Order: sequence, then C-alpha cells, then structure tokens
Amino acid sequence: MSVSKEEVHYVAGLAKLHLSEEEVDILSRDMNSILSYMELLNKLDTSDVEPLEHVITLGTEYRKDAAQKALDHEKALQNAPDADSDFFRVPKVIE
Repeated sequence: MSVSKEEVHYVAGLAKLHLSEEEVDILSRDMNSILSYMELLNKLDTSDVEPLEHVITLGTEYRKDAAQKALDHEKALQNAPDADSDFFRVPKVIE
C-alpha cells in the first residue's frame, strides 16, 4: 500500500491545509515510509506476546493518611496581605 500525491492533496483539502508541491512530496514520502514500516511490523510473530496497557509498569504512590496538627490562627494570618484580627480581607466581588 502506498500514498499517492493525489491522496495527500485530498487529505490536506479535508484538513483545510494549503501545501506546496515540495511539502506534498515530503509528506507522501514520509507517509509511505511509515506504511512500509507498519508492513514490516505486521510480519512479526506476536502470538506469544502479552497485550499491554502501557509500556512501563505504572504504580500509584500514596502518602500516609495521617492526621496532622492544624495551623495556628495567628500563623495563618501572619503572611496575609490584608487581614483583621480574625479573618482574611479580600476585595468585594459581589455588589
């Protein structure tokens, strides 16, 4: 199977791409190269290869779900750009 220049023009038209003749030549050559490699891969015997979801084994790392001491009220407000004695002050967003 090979990709002709007309097919590249057709697909480019579907994608609304304007390609020069040089770009069409390059894309046609690249697509044909990919297809020839796929044909080579299709010749391989993969009957004893187990299907994979991912190439590498992925593991999920969890942190310990342990209770921690809460932040002091004063320490929480310490770096606030605008605060009164008990709360963070923010600009009014609803009128």
